[in-house]
Amino acid sequence: MAAKNSSVTEFIFAGLTDQPGLQIPLFSLFLGIYMVTLLGNLGLITLIGLNSHLHTPMYFFLFNLSLVDFCYSTTITPRMLKSFISKKNIILHAECMTQLFFFCFFVISESFLLSAMAYDRYVAICKPLVYTVTMSPQVCLFLLLGVYVMGFSGAMVHMGSIASLTFCHDNLVNHFMCDIFPLLELSCNSSYVHELVVFVCVAIDIGMPIVTIFISYGLIISSILHIHSTEGRSKAFSTCSSHIIVVSLFFGSGAFAYLKPPSTLPLNQGKVSSLFYTIVVPMLNPLIYSLRNKDVKVTLRKTLKRKIFF
Repeated sequence: MAAKNSSVTEFIFAGLTDQPGLQIPLFSLFLGIYMVTLLGNLGLITLIGLNSHLHTPMYFFLFNLSLVDFCYSTTITPRMLKSFISKKNIILHAECMTQLFFFCFFVISESFLLSAMAYDRYVAICKPLVYTVTMSPQVCLFLLLGVYVMGFSGAMVHMGSIASLTFCHDNLVNHFMCDIFPLLELSCNSSYVHELVVFVCVAIDIGMPIVTIFISYGLIISSILHIHSTEGRSKAFSTCSSHIIVVSLFFGSGAFAYLKPPSTLPLNQGKVSSLFYTIVVPMLNPLIYSLRNKDVKVTLRKTLKRKIFF
């Protein structure tokens, strides 16, 4: 169903490329990435869920990170794969708004979830004696509720802003998904206010988590520098390294896509940065946490050995 003030009832995705020779290779590549994403995130969710010694605040948040990565990759990737094998990649106006809502919800939730994980690491390293009290199950659930409330609020604002636009005749979206700036480009009324809404919301959704993360890691580094033993410092740094890598990948690509006016960022470059944090980052996150986390590797080996034994 189209918006009341719009004559457009459906959109057509331009996709990643218009070269026919690249369609099948790209389909195979991204199908492989999607399968690794599903396997990695669902595997990590299962591993944490089945092993009681991983039922700690750190792995509670990691469980939810994998869940969010799985969901928002599934929101985008299947339809993108369809675009490689379909002659005309059409999406209804209502379906486009739905995809935009869930995309924004999961991305914003992930940004705040990463800040909650940074706070958890701060408490674990800087206040280890009161860690179990400070990061009690009630506190963890409260933080998680805040994460999803911010995700829902941000998604509603973005979807409401885009849904209120007027789309007259042009319905070719120069993207592989319903993203904010490509839809703003199609609007036949002034998009200044809508762009302002986007920048304010993104500044909050990226700015607040980044400030929290920087403060947390500033205090963590200060605390680590006061540790006299080399082994203690190494252990503290290794505890945070996976999270730092994930934060850098996610916020780096997200900031590049959304903290620049669309006039200064060609949409083709926007596609690449969107591709990175919607398709590639959800695949890398479980790999980073699995390969760089001793507890996960040991638990995975034990679980596989039990399966093989039985």
